[in-house]
Amino acid sequence: MLITHDTRCALDAVVDLVNTVPEDGTPDGLPDVAALEDFVQKHEISDVGVLSEFDLSAVRKVRARFAAIFAAPDPRSAASLINELVAAAGTTPRLTDHDGYDWHVHYFAPGASVADHLAADCGMALAFFVVAGEEERLRRCEAPDCRHAFVDLSRNRSRRYCDSRTCGNRLHVAAYRARRKEAAG
Repeated sequence: MLITHDTRCALDAVVDLVNTVPEDGTPDGLPDVAALEDFVQKHEISDVGVLSEFDLSAVRKVRARFAAIFAAPDPRSAASLINELVAAAGTTPRLTDHDGYDWHVHYFAPGASVADHLAADCGMALAFFVVAGEEERLRRCEAPDCRHAFVDLSRNRSRRYCDSRTCGNRLHVAAYRARRKEAAG
């Protein structure tokens, strides 16, 4: 599956956005407008003006809809959720070559809110996975104490953890210690 630069950026943004959802007592990763501004800057989201509490509330609503896509039980459900999300954003596909990047497509309308921008561009990035029959690559970490979202871009679709150096390594070390304890005892 060919993933263009702008699609990869949208995937990174949607994964990071979904992973700000408070779960099991964890704090909200988007607690205030300043955190939303940091998110926008980190992901180099273009054409965003001054952000407000209204924007924060709208992005949180979009975030919940993206989380539902990652939890969708089948492609038809994922497609329905994506269709609703993208339609509500009022997509207006247009070619652009801003900020030193080659030609790519923006799906958000000029002057769109940050929530509509995310819904359109990130929704379309996820749509490409459904169209390609690759929606199973939209996953949640299998570590019992972590449910972070990620996109499995491995060749053989075998990635199980959001980060193999933290979640994966921690589980492998625990399994190793359990085997050693069992063998010794």
